[in-house]
Amino acid sequence: MDVRIKFLGGAQSVTGSKFLLEIDEFRLLIDCGLFQGLKKLRLRNWEDLPIPAESIDAIVLTHAHLDHSGYVPRIVKQGFKGKIHCTEATADLLEILWIDSAKLQEEEAEFIKKKGYSKHENPLALYNQKDVQISLPLLKTHPFETLITLTENIQLKFYPAGHILGASIVELKVKGDTQEKNLLISGDIGRENDPVLFPPTVVKSADIVLMESTYGDRINNNEDIKETLKDHILKNIDSGVIMIPAFTVGRTQNLLLYLHDLMRTGDIPETPVYIDSPMAISVTSLYEKYDALHRLEDKAVFNDRNFHYVKDQMQSNSLKALKNKAIIISASGMLTGGRILNHLFQRLSNKNDTLLFSGYQAIGTRGRDILEGKEKIRIYGEEISVHCQYDEIEGLSAHADQTELIEWYQKIVEKPKYTFIVHGEIRAAEALKSKLENAGAKNVFIPDYLESFELFSGI
Repeated sequence: MDVRIKFLGGAQSVTGSKFLLEIDEFRLLIDCGLFQGLKKLRLRNWEDLPIPAESIDAIVLTHAHLDHSGYVPRIVKQGFKGKIHCTEATADLLEILWIDSAKLQEEEAEFIKKKGYSKHENPLALYNQKDVQISLPLLKTHPFETLITLTENIQLKFYPAGHILGASIVELKVKGDTQEKNLLISGDIGRENDPVLFPPTVVKSADIVLMESTYGDRINNNEDIKETLKDHILKNIDSGVIMIPAFTVGRTQNLLLYLHDLMRTGDIPETPVYIDSPMAISVTSLYEKYDALHRLEDKAVFNDRNFHYVKDQMQSNSLKALKNKAIIISASGMLTGGRILNHLFQRLSNKNDTLLFSGYQAIGTRGRDILEGKEKIRIYGEEISVHCQYDEIEGLSAHADQTELIEWYQKIVEKPKYTFIVHGEIRAAEALKSKLENAGAKNVFIPDYLESFELFSGI
């Protein structure tokens, strides 16, 4: 039996995770994510895969974030008809995220057509809601830590990754004629002391490891997050409105927990907090359904009397009238779409308002441009000057930092034959590679886009 891997995404970039395993004639795609950020990356979303979609036998998703799952409706549109394996919470999140993603793409295509600033006569969405409805029945859900048989030679198991609800580390067992080999795919690894989710699972044996490196080059101290958030709010809340772009899954809920605690203890004044993201509102409701997957004991956290859940567009538009003493949490977290753009369009040029970043900003996103000092940002086809205050809260990320990544890896007792550093910009990947090699890891590689490797031959 021969085992090969081809990196169709998530290689020297944080987005677009897609890893094709060819186990003899069986083709298994691990993750199926959208590229985000730089235009040269986003254009890859419009390209067909380098192999026919219908030739892929199955897909395994580590978690629901769109950079790991958002290409699925597109690949189904191209002809994929197999099963998509994931955890139960991931499936519930996918229905929310995929429908929202399709709606946003359809709305953006219509807006671009109306404004006439596309070079295409009839701009289209990458996929639409019909494509999503065709994709959802292909999902096959599994509990954590249950052995799943794909073929007589291939089995897999999902372990909690601590990143978002349902996020998993995937262990893949390949049985040859004389040997069994283990492949470990980290997905996105969460934090050891996340206030909501449990720590990532340690898997002690692996022949091959695919390891994320989002924060492979930095340490994110999350011990002082509440204090930092408190300082930003007290500094800016009286003069203007504080906008916090946040990922709908995980980040929004963590922020609500921190704000609830700060107001409950009197560290900040009671302040109206507007959660202006229908998707984030839907996701928040899943925390009650999956209460065994997190450690929140106070069930009233998300029902704080100061939290206002903004569902319809009319309510969202009314937030333009706010002058100060208000916090708006909205998506998307990297300013790539969603209702946060409406607030930026209105407030980015207002020196009294504050934009407070709560998570990683990929290269090529509006968020990264603002943090790097770009003076004007293009929104809805117009150049908007950046005059508002802006800052970022470090440590809020749902990704393990460099120290946590290394500690997780070092707990693998039987050292891997090969380790592939994925899901990270090249600087982060190189830093993590160096640290792992200094700690004794052998055969550590940073694969390039579309690069292939033979993992095993004749097992």
